[in-house]
Amino acid sequence: MERPLPRSAKKNAALGMTGVPSQPSQARINRQLSFTGRDKHTERCCVFRLGVSLNKLTFFAGAILAASGFISPPLALAAGLIFGLTLVHPYQEESRNLTRWLLQASVVGLGFGMNLHQIVQAGRSGFLYTAVSISAAMALGLALGYAIRVGGKASLLISAGTAICGGSAIAAVAPIADANDEEMAVSLGTVFVLNSIALFLFPLLGHTLRMSQEQFGLWSALAIHDTSSVVGATARYGAIALAVATTVKLARALWIVPLSLVVAMVLKSKVRIQWPWFILFFCVASFLNTFLPRFSTEFAVLNHLGKIGLTVTLFLIGTGLSRETLRSVGIRPLLQGLILWLIVGSATLALIRLNWIHF
Repeated sequence: MERPLPRSAKKNAALGMTGVPSQPSQARINRQLSFTGRDKHTERCCVFRLGVSLNKLTFFAGAILAASGFISPPLALAAGLIFGLTLVHPYQEESRNLTRWLLQASVVGLGFGMNLHQIVQAGRSGFLYTAVSISAAMALGLALGYAIRVGGKASLLISAGTAICGGSAIAAVAPIADANDEEMAVSLGTVFVLNSIALFLFPLLGHTLRMSQEQFGLWSALAIHDTSSVVGATARYGAIALAVATTVKLARALWIVPLSLVVAMVLKSKVRIQWPWFILFFCVASFLNTFLPRFSTEFAVLNHLGKIGLTVTLFLIGTGLSRETLRSVGIRPLLQGLILWLIVGSATLALIRLNWIHF
């Protein structure tokens, strides 16, 4: 008869020959680690996808709200800025391309609410002042860039954007000057930051100084960079201010072509000059609105769509101004753009108040 094992022997048998608890195999450990790693990776992917989905949903909700007509252009820009500074843009490149085309189409839409005679008058009466002011702004801007030591072609682009019409002038001059992506980003970032400030600051100053609608529209057109911000600032000031500002700004934007020719001549560039064809279509729209009054109802609808398009454009511009953009600008280019903008804005305001220039 076999004797039962002692309790200590049973324990040793359970623990193994060495008396140490048996360890799981290396393959089993690897499988467990693999499963754990997969779980963590899957969890991170789910969180990332959820974040991207929320960003997309927020972006589309903001764009729809801007297109609804329930919010003003400044509020649309503010909503875009909040999005751009707090969330990751899900459609950065697509939004940038859409902004350019939507702005041009919206400007054409605004033409259906303009009178062609006023456009011709604005272009003719302000020809000399426009030529002198653009030349002075370019010379002063380049001098400031040299003094502050703004590197590369950024100084030229910032000066061109301030002298004429912001991003449109920069986009036209950059290929001629052979500017790289970083210089483009710095100059556009500088102009967009100042545009955002002007959109909120100018109406406040206009009411404080008790400027008439004609005065405010003229000042906004001459001192604010981009057409979109000019329209946004004057739309809330009054219909007359909006009409004056749009007319004067687009007449000024035609000077992109002479400036591009001069830059190409000085730099000996053979890059093809970009013509602002949308301004021609704006003039055609104003021609139709002036001489075909029987279609005034249809033209009013197109004009309203143009205003909505510009509101959406301001939202898109705001979403493109991220914290990375602000960091990439740097203090020197921003200082150059700010000083030049203050000089141009204050000088223009003084001349308007003295009635030396008027609409």
